[in-house]
Amino acid sequence: MKVLVVDDDVVSRMVLMHLVDSCGAYEIYEAEDGEDAWRQLQDGLLPAICFCDLRMPRLSGMELLERIKREPALAAMRFVLASSASDHATMAQASSMGAGGYIVKPFERDLVLAQLAGLTPHATPDGENARATMSRLGIDRDRLLAYLAGFAQQLETSAAELGALLRSGSGTAEARARIEKLHAGCITLGLENAAARFAAMTEARLEPARVDAAVGAALAAVTAQSERARALEP
Repeated sequence: MKVLVVDDDVVSRMVLMHLVDSCGAYEIYEAEDGEDAWRQLQDGLLPAICFCDLRMPRLSGMELLERIKREPALAAMRFVLASSASDHATMAQASSMGAGGYIVKPFERDLVLAQLAGLTPHATPDGENARATMSRLGIDRDRLLAYLAGFAQQLETSAAELGALLRSGSGTAEARARIEKLHAGCITLGLENAAARFAAMTEARLEPARVDAAVGAALAAVTAQSERARALEP
């Protein structure tokens, strides 16, 4: 499995590469900044995951993330931002842009391992695959499809109701409570990327457009998970 480590600080880059190497058998690539990473990606490098520093000259981590998510061939790659400070606003923004994780310097092996752990044969661009979800919940395919259909209905209902609550100006607390329930539903059904979008909103100002985007992404993840489930033998 290929891993790309991007950091303009040589020592930080070497430490992170060493930690990745200590977590398993990975083919590790390095880039000295965002522009260097982008050149390698454009030249054909396709890593499963990219660990990228937030603040760099020429092309920052957020700018690299934005480019990657606009590129269809790269959009499914897991992108983990690294920073020297825990900045909730930045974490929320990165998650809304499609980042799969965030780690804080100085790096710790367990945190690096946690980011790599999701990259297993049981993972999909949305998170856990249908068979892994069925096994974890102890249910069969038809039951999973029923859960997914019910959750899709909940998401569709929530889309209109959340918008009305936020536009009223007095329903923020209730909107957050409903978002927490949607987050829990995503976690239960193995929709990790959709869950991350909802989780990011716990620290951010709720805006109707962002909420609509998160609900839309969750509905797309439910549809994809349902299609994978239907493809399995009953």
